[in-house]
Formats: sequence, structure tokens, C-alpha cells
Amino acid sequence: MGDGNQTWDIVDNTSDPQISQTPSTNFSDVVEHPCQWILYADIGDSRVRIWDVIILIPNALFLLFLVWRLRIVVAKLRNVNSPIFTAFYGLVFLVAVISVLRCIVSMTVNASILAGDVADKMLWLILRFFLLATEMSVIIFGLAFGHLDIRTSIQRVLVVTSCIALLYSIIQGTLEFLYPDQRFHVDKKSTSENFDIFAHGGMIFWFTSSLIFFVVYSVIFLLPYTKLKERLSLPSKRSFYYYAAFLAALNLIQAVGSCLIYYMVQNGLCVVDLTTYIYFTCFDPLVYYTFLKDFFKAAQPNILFSYKAQVDDVPEEDIVSLPYQGYTNGHAGADDSIMSGSYDSTHFDRHSNPDLAGSIQ
Repeated sequence: MGDGNQTWDIVDNTSDPQISQTPSTNFSDVVEHPCQWILYADIGDSRVRIWDVIILIPNALFLLFLVWRLRIVVAKLRNVNSPIFTAFYGLVFLVAVISVLRCIVSMTVNASILAGDVADKMLWLILRFFLLATEMSVIIFGLAFGHLDIRTSIQRVLVVTSCIALLYSIIQGTLEFLYPDQRFHVDKKSTSENFDIFAHGGMIFWFTSSLIFFVVYSVIFLLPYTKLKERLSLPSKRSFYYYAAFLAALNLIQAVGSCLIYYMVQNGLCVVDLTTYIYFTCFDPLVYYTFLKDFFKAAQPNILFSYKAQVDDVPEEDIVSLPYQGYTNGHAGADDSIMSGSYDSTHFDRHSNPDLAGSIQ
């Protein structure tokens, strides 16, 4: 694969007047762009792609960190008995494992043959499915934390987000396999190899979905500045809104990059490569740092959650237990005020001050 001197041959069957219809048109008119080459170039004579290696390294380091902390984390989760934090950590750990496995398996397949090309694309689709399901679950957990106090409601959230992510992946996969984006077709005349690089469903799909996610995350970031802050119980931690702002900016830049590629602007590849690399290497650690770091950092579970169990919703064993097990037995008096306090080690705690916007400035 990739010797660094070839270019992508474009065979675009669309009717877009901005794109040449001739099979000899190259994405790079003169020399191959480095942001094009990095996507499929191999290390030496091996079949190991540089792109997979640079994505693998940070993901592998983060997975090693999770494994190193696993015993402490499991002990903490058992002590606290919190389904929502268990779900959070389970999603983070699962995404870390799948990210590493995708890179390792991609290194072992030959993408220049049909079976290898299909396997590589399927691995990308599976990883994107889990990342998107985690992405949506995190947002719902954050916005509705006060209502997700039982295992069944958490399970419903995971089922709904998984279904939405599955629908997204099916559409993306259909476009990827049935209508491949010819801008990501590699034709290496020196070795007579022709294959497609994963194009995330094509530039139109990528632009549209990125723009939708940008709008969603921007609205979440702006919620504390609207009148809805008086009606909704919004998270007060600034980190939650920084998280939403980061994803909003990332999706906006990604939308711009995919639009540039669609109109054959060469530097759009660099924009897309950068945002793709950041998302597939930094998203999982970002979720851990934003929502779980402080929770697992505490030596003892001596702070309380930001919500109270709805004791009349489900049987007692399905109610989320508070860290102080004694408080779950219905002690009255001074304990009641403690039970209604916020779990300061999370990023979802609420407070009675309606001027929430000031807390994220």
C-alpha cells in the first residue's frame, strides 16, 4: 500500500458542475497532499498503516490507564452502588477496548483487497456506533441526571441511544458500501491496486450530520442563558458546558472540512483529518475526565448524589443507593437535608440558584 508518490484518481458520477466528470481527474493536481497520503500510507513494506498506528497509541495508553485503575474503580462502584456511574464507566471502558481492537484488526487486514476493504469499513462503523451511543447517553445522563435514579430508566436511555446510533450507522454504512465517495478512492497504478478509504458515509452525509450535532451541542451550551434555566433543572458544573462547547466546535469544524472536500478544496483534507483524529482519540478520555475523574478520585464516598431516589417508583432493590448506606433507610430530621445535597464530585449537581448562566462564566 501507499508509496507516497501516487494520487487518488477521482471517478465522480455526480452531476455537480464543480467536480470533473473525467476519470483522470486527481484530487491533487500536481503532487500528492500529505493529508491524503497519511490516510493509507504503510510503514515500510508492511501492511500496517501509519493512520492506524497514530490512532492506536493514545487509545492504547488510555486503555492501560483504565486497566491500571480497574481494581480501585470496581471497589468504588461496589461501595457506592450507583447504576448511573457504573453505566458511565462501562461505556468508557467499552469504547476504549473497541478503539484499540479496531486499530489492531485493521493492521492485520489488507485493505487493498475486497475482503480487507469490507472488514476495515465494518470496523470503523462498529466503532462509530459505540462512540455515538456513548455520546448521546452522556448528554442525556447529564441533562436528566435528577430523573435517572433507577436502573430501569438508565437501561431505557441506553436502549434508545443505541437504537438511534444503530440507525445512524446503518445509513452511514449503506452510503459507504453502496454509494462510496469517489474522493476517497485510491488508484495506485504502480501496483494496480484499487480500493476505497473509509469516507464516513461521504461528504454530504458527514456535512449534514456534523451540522446537526453542532446545532444540538450549541443549544445545550446556551441553555443556561435562556429562560429555560428557570424551568429545567440544569447541571451547574461548568465542565459539562465546556464539554458541549468542545463537541459543538469540533462538529462545526468537521462540517466545514467536509464541505471543502466536496468542492475539491485540497486543504479540506487536513481539516477533516485533524477533527477525525481528535474525535477518535480524545473523546473517550474527555468523557472520563469531565464526568468520572472526580468521582473516582475521592478516597471515600463521603459526598452525596445530586438527586434523591423515587421510592414509590420501583421496588426497593432497584433504587439507586446513596453513598451513605445509613441514609437509605429513611432517617429523618437532619439527615434529610444531607440527602438533598449535591454530589459535588460529579458534574451534574444542581442548586436552587436560577441564575445558572453565571456559574459557567
